[in-house]
This record gives sequence, structure tokens and C-alpha cells, in this order.
Amino acid sequence: MEPNTNKGEVVREFPHLFRAYKDGSIERLLGTETTPAGIDPTTAVESKDVTINPQTNVAVRLYLPSAASSSSQKLPILVYIHGGAFCVCTPFNPAYHSHLNTVCAGANVIVASVHYRLAPEHPLPAGYNDAWEAFLWVASHATGAGPEPWLNAHGDPENVFIAGDSAGGNIAHNVVMRGTAEGFAGLSLQGMVLLHPFFGNDKKDELVAYLYPTYEGPSNMMIHAPLDPKLSDLACPRLLIFVSENDFLKDRGCSYYEALKKTGWKGEVEKVEFPGEDHVFHLLQPSKQNALDLVQQFIAFLKQTPSTT
Repeated sequence: MEPNTNKGEVVREFPHLFRAYKDGSIERLLGTETTPAGIDPTTAVESKDVTINPQTNVAVRLYLPSAASSSSQKLPILVYIHGGAFCVCTPFNPAYHSHLNTVCAGANVIVASVHYRLAPEHPLPAGYNDAWEAFLWVASHATGAGPEPWLNAHGDPENVFIAGDSAGGNIAHNVVMRGTAEGFAGLSLQGMVLLHPFFGNDKKDELVAYLYPTYEGPSNMMIHAPLDPKLSDLACPRLLIFVSENDFLKDRGCSYYEALKKTGWKGEVEKVEFPGEDHVFHLLQPSKQNALDLVQQFIAFLKQTPSTT
């Protein structure tokens, strides 16, 4: 894609992600497609968009399985955080929308897919703070008296999961670490799913440095979670990590997995690797067999009986 000459001089470009122009505007090169909420013809899942903070436009796309309307049974809640290198994509992208319709229907869960502010216009840690705000908004329904009828009527605050892919996996981890320190505001977290998660390594990351002005390298535990001395405190009983053989982030996910096991963390963690696959292949090629297998394992994790501790 050629630069938009109407915007003037390009001052920084990250190929396949965005261009920053001298006038302060940003031209995104990926993840700009959107699809509306509504009733999905394949799964009969109903979705809608809800604004949480009108000042920042933090929002969620909510998904409700079709069985919910005919049952009084409370359903698990999945808080999902999309990827995109902290700087591209939204919950409204067709690939995420289709993926979460499938997960919602298969696992019979309510999904809250978080719309957080993107860097560089909103430098990190804004995205982390937005995701935490969205989590607390979900938690405001724990007593059945929150602002959203779907969560009041159908959500089970005792059976909550969080998940994210790529940069969204990093953000999901940080939401759980913040909840570990501050409490989960009435929600009982049963598990976390990280799909091809991004964490820092020992090389300088120019993109992170650009998107996160106060980033100070490996001493930043939000980016470099495997190095966090508090990792053993992670207040999450079960964790599922997906990695792919050909993913440039594979070693980052594996490092996180190994760090958890070495810290003395008390939970259960499983790592699943898909041979021959690349980064977020399940979103890019959802009909291939490995993608179908990944989604089924994701769904099976969400359907396991919650802990009673």
C-alpha cells in the first residue's frame, strides 16, 4: 500500500501495521475491516456493542448464545482481548467476530470482547488500563444489578474466564496480575487462555519502544512477564497456552510456560503446539483442520467444571 500523500510526510512506518505522519495522523495498514453486530446465521449467536466509557470509547462487543433465552441457567463469562501488536485491529474485525461467534456457541458462554484504545495515538499503558476498566465493568454485574441486562440475567460471576491472542494475550495476563494484586471485584476467575501470546525477549523491540514511551526494557514486567518475580502469585487456577511451530512468537509463549512451572505457581498449565502453523493461523485460516482443532480445545477448556476452592 502506497503512503497517503494527502497526509504529508511519513515520520515513522512499521510495515504491515501503520504509518505515522508528521501531522500526527496514523494510517493503519491492517485490521481496518469491520462487521456489524447482530444475529449470526451460522451459530444463531446474538451480538451487540456496548460503550463502557464515552470519554475514551472503551467498549465491548457482547455475544449471547441462542440457548440462553430459553434457559434460566447462568452461563460462564469469557472476557476476550484481541491482538494486533497493541496498534491494529478491533473486536469488530470479521475474523474476531466469526471466531467468537463459534466459541460462544460451542462453549455456551457469554463473551465480552474488549475494545481498547490503540497505540500510538493512545500510548501504552492505555490499552492495559482500558482492558482493566472493561473487566471491572463486567464485574459490576456480579450482584445482578449492573448496567447490562444480558450479564445480569445470564452471566455467572463464579465462572469467569479471560483469553487473548498475541498482544491481547499479554494484556490478558496483565489483567489477571492486576486482579491478583487488587482483587477481581466479585468475579471468580476459573481460567485463562493465551493464544500465541506476545511477551518481550532479550532483543530490543523498536515497535514496543515506539508504542510505550515509558518502556524501560526487560525491567518492565508488563512486557517481560516471564521475568516477573511476582509471577508465582498469578491468581488463576488453570491456564491453556497455544503456540505454533512457525510462529515468530513461539519461544515467547514457551518461555512464559516454563517460567510459570519454575516459579512454584500453584495452578495447572497446559501448552499445546501446532506443527507447521504460523502466528494466529486459526484466525487467518479458520476452516483448516488445525484451526478447527484449536477452537475445539479452547471450547473444551471453557466447558470444564469450575473449581470449588
